[in-house]
Amino acid sequence: MSGLARFLGKLVGRLDSAGIPHMPTGSVASTYFGEPRQTRDVDLVVDPDPAALDRFAAAWKDDGYLDASVAREALAAGGMFNVLDFETGWKADLIVRKKRAFSASEFDRRRPARLLGVDTWIASPEDVILSKLEWAGQSGSTRQLDDATAVVRVTAGALDLAYLERWARDLAVEGLLARVLKEEVTGA
Repeated sequence: MSGLARFLGKLVGRLDSAGIPHMPTGSVASTYFGEPRQTRDVDLVVDPDPAALDRFAAAWKDDGYLDASVAREALAAGGMFNVLDFETGWKADLIVRKKRAFSASEFDRRRPARLLGVDTWIASPEDVILSKLEWAGQSGSTRQLDDATAVVRVTAGALDLAYLERWARDLAVEGLLARVLKEEVTGA
């Protein structure tokens, strides 16, 4: 079992034990639905309450790094905090679920998945595409666009285009969505 698989298993197990709903996103999710690529960390959207967050932080006390005060600040502000696993050297970015309609929809649409041998939840392919497009729009990253295009390429026949178009308008990424859909259709 790879270090990433061991880390993901430990991370998901501790989130489940603490009672924190979660879903991998980012490059791990785009690789699941699209094409494999290297990653430096694992991104997960989490939706903890304060008590669950404290239980989760306590679980990392002896074999990893998690700054509980930073995690509490992230929960209050809707931000992000990190976990570092000493055994594997892997890091996770835990992103507190935003309090907006798209993020609620994205979280409600997550589905069970077996990822690197770990039973977990994962964002839908449409939501992975939309999240990648939102990150691309904010950062100008071509890697995010490439990931979104790969997910479209692999899942094109099964995508809910109406859902994609509705949320692309709301997230102001309609142009980027049109671009990745065109790249898939024309190969350009």
